[in-house]
Parts: sequence; C-alpha cells; structure tokens
Amino acid sequence: MTDMQTDVHVAAEETRTDGSSTLLETLRTAVRLVPRQITDEVELAKLELADKKSRLGGIAIAAGIAVVFLALLVIALTVAAIAGLATVMPLWLSALLVSAALALVIAISAFIAVRKSKAVMPIVPEHAWRGIRHDLGIARQGRDFDPSTLVVPELSREEKKARAAAAAAEKAAAEAERAAKAAEHGPTASTEELLKRTDARRAHLLELREEIVQEADIKKQAGYFIDTAVAKTRQKATSVAGDAVEHGRELAGQAAEVARERWKPLAVLAVSAAVCAVLLRKLARK
Repeated sequence: MTDMQTDVHVAAEETRTDGSSTLLETLRTAVRLVPRQITDEVELAKLELADKKSRLGGIAIAAGIAVVFLALLVIALTVAAIAGLATVMPLWLSALLVSAALALVIAISAFIAVRKSKAVMPIVPEHAWRGIRHDLGIARQGRDFDPSTLVVPELSREEKKARAAAAAAEKAAAEAERAAKAAEHGPTASTEELLKRTDARRAHLLELREEIVQEADIKKQAGYFIDTAVAKTRQKATSVAGDAVEHGRELAGQAAEVARERWKPLAVLAVSAAVCAVLLRKLARK
C-alpha cells in the first residue's frame, strides 16, 4: 500500500466511527491533512520546475548554436566587405580598413557601456535600502540605535576571499543538512505518485468540508443547544425540588423538637393539677 493510500485510509478511519463523526474530529483531520497537501504540492512544483529546467537546457543549446552561426555570418559579411574593397585597393589595405572600422565600433560601444554601468552602480537602491535599514534599527533599538553601523566598511581582497569562503562553507553545510533530511524521509515520490496522492487527499478534504458544513449546521447546533439547556434546566429543577423537600423535612423535625421541648412542662403541670383536684375532691367528701 502506498503512502497516499495509507494516508487516506488512516484519515477515513479516524474521521468515521460507526458512520458518523464529530465536528472536532473532522476539524482535527482537516488540520492534519492540509499541511501534507501543501507539502506534496510544493514537491510537485519542484518536479515540474526540474522538468522545465531540462527543457530550457535544450532551448539554451539551440540559442547558443544560433549565436555561433550569427557570429559566422558576421565574419562572412566582413570577408565579403574586404573582398569588395579589394577590387579597388590592395587586399591588405581593405582588410585593414574593415578591421579599423570594427575596432572603432567596439571601442565606442564599450565606452558607452562602461559609462552607463558606472552611472547606475550600485544596482540596489542605496538610499532607499539605507533608509529601510535605519527604520528597522530604530524600530528594534529606539534611540540606542547607532546609524554608523549602516556604513559598509571597505574590505580588502583577502577579507573578501575569506568572507566568500565562509559563505561557501555555510552553503555546503546547508546542502549537506538538506540532503540528510531528504535521506531521512526516504526516496522522493515521482510525479505520478504525487498527482495521485494530491488528488486523493483533495477528494478527502472535500468530503471533510461537506461533513464540517453539515455538522456545523445552525439549526442542528441550535437544537443541540436547546436540548442541552432543557436537560440542564430539568436537572436543576429536580435538584432544587429535592433540596426543598429535604429542607422541609428538616424544618418539620426542628418544629417537632421545639414543640416537644416547650409542651412537655405544660403537660406535667396539667397532670399535676388534675391529681391535686382529685385529691381535694376526695378530702371534701370525707
């Protein structure tokens, strides 16, 4: 089973349990699949660029051949000019005149190119770049920023070589680290494999989107919240009623206890009065 099939099956098992899935699980699956989809899309773009690069190599070869034959054409025209002038003057003189004309054209063109290149150097907009760096320095350090750090010191030839060597070493280390990471992930997938994998994952993401929309339906969520609120209200009412009954029982027990404590002396007094009345009555009869 390929990585694409494993990815799709695992995602399907995680997002479907007994034919249904929760909104949270669906969102987690979508969040996990999106970075993988982007990674495969980047790899596919790299392969396409490599293919186009190989085609551009062929185009460059054809263009180089055209430039070579253009140079030969210029040479042939130069020879023709020399031969034409040789009909009215010696051959060596005609060749010398044509060569002098070509040298003059080359000298004028080189002089114009050098002057224009000096006028536009450096290519990077110096003042704008310096202003951007100055603004960034102020944003980071505030008034502690030193504008003199923006001045690039003039380096000697040895320092430039050392800096170039250090940059080359850093680049080689980065390439080695990139190659090591690529080796850890295994062989690179082909273009066909990436196309199949991205198509399958794209279809699965579409299904996840439909599930998210369905599970996030307003009516469905509103009904869920209403049912939850009703259940909580009933539970709370039952709890309050039970607490009220219990509290009533406690109050009744407390009232009975109070009555027992208050009426007990009165009952003793009543019994004593009745006994005294009976005794007085018997004495009166005698």
